[in-house]
Amino acid sequence: MELTERFEAAELDRSVWVPWYLPHWSSRAASAASYRVGGGELVLSIPPGQPLWAEGIHESPLRVSGIQSANFSGPVGSTVGGQPFLAGQQVREEQGEFWGCTPTYGHIAIRARGVISPRSMVAFWLSGIEDRPERSAEICVMEIFGTAPHGVGMGLHRFRDPHLTEDWSVVDLPIDVAEFHTYAVDWRPGSLVFSVDGDAVKRVGQAPDYPVQLEIAVFDFPDKADLVDGPVPIPSLVVSDLTVRPYG
Repeated sequence: MELTERFEAAELDRSVWVPWYLPHWSSRAASAASYRVGGGELVLSIPPGQPLWAEGIHESPLRVSGIQSANFSGPVGSTVGGQPFLAGQQVREEQGEFWGCTPTYGHIAIRARGVISPRSMVAFWLSGIEDRPERSAEICVMEIFGTAPHGVGMGLHRFRDPHLTEDWSVVDLPIDVAEFHTYAVDWRPGSLVFSVDGDAVKRVGQAPDYPVQLEIAVFDFPDKADLVDGPVPIPSLVVSDLTVRPYG
């Protein structure tokens, strides 16, 4: 599967993306992204009036603007759905099947910059499609918190995959998250190599062997408001380029 996304059209390509973040655990209304696209950029943001995601279920208040390249769930009340955050979590809003871009292996890269504060973060990750619960591992390409803006989280989360082990860490890099950088992973059978601006910065000697969905998001944590002195900038993530390139 190959994808070259430049965000040049005036609308999000709905053959590839849906503008919700895990809506089966919340709802499409409460998980809808605030975004604009066109002119070569996708801009995800969290304006002050954006509702909480999974209010009353997620243990801490959370607001999210994200897009993802696949979507499905079981019926309301079932436990069939990707990326649950509670044991035995039940679907709140059923989602039809959508498989926009679900690669297995390849060079996957994003060029992005973010505006964050100590109460927010930006991320790009590849999550197992969980058509079976064990196909759930996550390849985290980039995760940056405003509390540590020079630390780029990356690596492998095993979640419910019994064949993998956890290998995720924060790599300190002399970069400015507010400037454009290219975050990438070279994903081959049994191997993950993570890079920033073309320089390899982390290697993992294992990898999932099943399709993943792409997820791009900015997060706001309202309960961390006391960490910010003065006006709070609107959290945002600007993406100018996303590439999925198979090998061979």
